[in-house]
Amino acid sequence: MSMDLFTDDLFSKVLLQPANDSVSDLYIVSGYASSAMVFHHAEKLKKQELDVKIHLIVGMTARNGLSKTNHLGFQNLMEYELAGNFECSYLIDRPPIHSKVYSWFHHNTPVKGFTGSANYSQQAFVGKLQGEVITECCPSQAYDYYQSLVDNSIFCTHQDVENLISLYNDSIGQPAQEDVGGNSKSGSSFGLEKVTVSLISMQLGDVAPSSGLNWGHRKTNKSTYNRNLNEAYIQLPAKVYKSDFFPIRSTHFTVSTDDGKTLICTRAQKDNRGHAIETPHNNGLLGEYFRHRLDLANGKLVSLSDLQLYGRTDIDFYKIDEENYFMDFSVS
Repeated sequence: MSMDLFTDDLFSKVLLQPANDSVSDLYIVSGYASSAMVFHHAEKLKKQELDVKIHLIVGMTARNGLSKTNHLGFQNLMEYELAGNFECSYLIDRPPIHSKVYSWFHHNTPVKGFTGSANYSQQAFVGKLQGEVITECCPSQAYDYYQSLVDNSIFCTHQDVENLISLYNDSIGQPAQEDVGGNSKSGSSFGLEKVTVSLISMQLGDVAPSSGLNWGHRKTNKSTYNRNLNEAYIQLPAKVYKSDFFPIRSTHFTVSTDDGKTLICTRAQKDNRGHAIETPHNNGLLGEYFRHRLDLANGKLVSLSDLQLYGRTDIDFYKIDEENYFMDFSVS
């Protein structure tokens, strides 16, 4: 029996449509994967009211290790944001696996299988950043392949995981580039493309009282008592949102911070480019993060004096790749 070779609309055909057949689990073996892709996929399933647990084994960690950004992102998703609906393991103690295999299950019955060139990443499945092919395969064999790797893998949350795989700083070995404004960044300590974003409203010369970091304090018809006062977003200047520094609005990306935190973000507001950055799962996460850094109580209105007392009024973003970024809010 011949199988169709899929070359377009892969996200829908491979990762969404099979979920409509009352499936309960998706088992994935992928040479490389990204935490932003996991979140993006889970959000799409949630919007369609599909309850699916994603099981992922990342195969190339045995040789290449994993970036700290993705590792922290996987941990955060497994323990908190997607707890109970996502588990992630890294391959160890054997030759690395470059395969990409997907097996859908209806409870204990395999129902659909796929294999091909597409890693479990947005670069492979979302948009047209690169060409990929996928074909159907025997779902039972795909699941057996996943199971054959379980004993040589370790959960990303295991207490010994950092001793068993190599976790590397994303910025090591990256070439110097220019920022969006055309300034050379060869002198940057990270050697990555960089933009600086102000937390102050240029129109007001102050922290906006009901937008940006204080979005939760906006006046609406709803009582502020029923709103999370930590709700916040980061307003991007025109030269940044008009550039390709951040991915377009329909995708997600992982942001690791200088103090070791991880945030899943996306662009939001206005047109398809998205003029701001938010944490889509919960807008309060971003505001809570900055209030913690500023040593403020949850929900407190952020003022210009709070930022000045902290020591800076802007943040630096470094682009690691299309799905991973580093945010620096440190003070010397």
